[in-house]
Amino acid sequence: MPHISYSELKDWKFCPFYHKLTRVDKIDGFKGNAYTAFGTAMHSVCEKKLLNEGDDHEQYFIDTFADCISDLDDGIEVDNRLVADMVGQGKRIIPEIEDALRDYFEEFEVLAVEMPLMEAIEGEEGRAFKGYIDAVVSTPDGKVHIFDWKTCSWGWNAQKKNDKIVTYQLTLYKHY
Repeated sequence: MPHISYSELKDWKFCPFYHKLTRVDKIDGFKGNAYTAFGTAMHSVCEKKLLNEGDDHEQYFIDTFADCISDLDDGIEVDNRLVADMVGQGKRIIPEIEDALRDYFEEFEVLAVEMPLMEAIEGEEGRAFKGYIDAVVSTPDGKVHIFDWKTCSWGWNAQKKNDKIVTYQLTLYKHY
């Protein structure tokens, strides 16, 4: 079944020709860097913490981040000082993950992590929306909350928080 994902929609919004080159013609686009490696490693440790898997989340993060850095294409320059700083930042963030969730939700139950979506698009015969919801939790008030892990080096200002293409991700996940 042909599908569209949030990432594909974001690529098209960025530039329809870029979308064509990377999604239709299958020409490699952006391949990642130290920042995406950090995000992938943090995402993975957040998932482990939510599922209560493993004991040494700090070492898991360090190992996963190192693997992500080594998986970068040879042409990608890696600033070792930046990577060392990112390891330090990750080590400081990890203990805050559960506290932040408890502060925000007080009580919650994890329903899913990396929940796959492949849902038919109404009115579009044979087409589907594809995605992976990073986490789904429920709270005692009967509400279900979906969220997507994000990392950044500069914080999220009001403009970023209100950017429609950014908020579409969770809107689409909620809809489907």
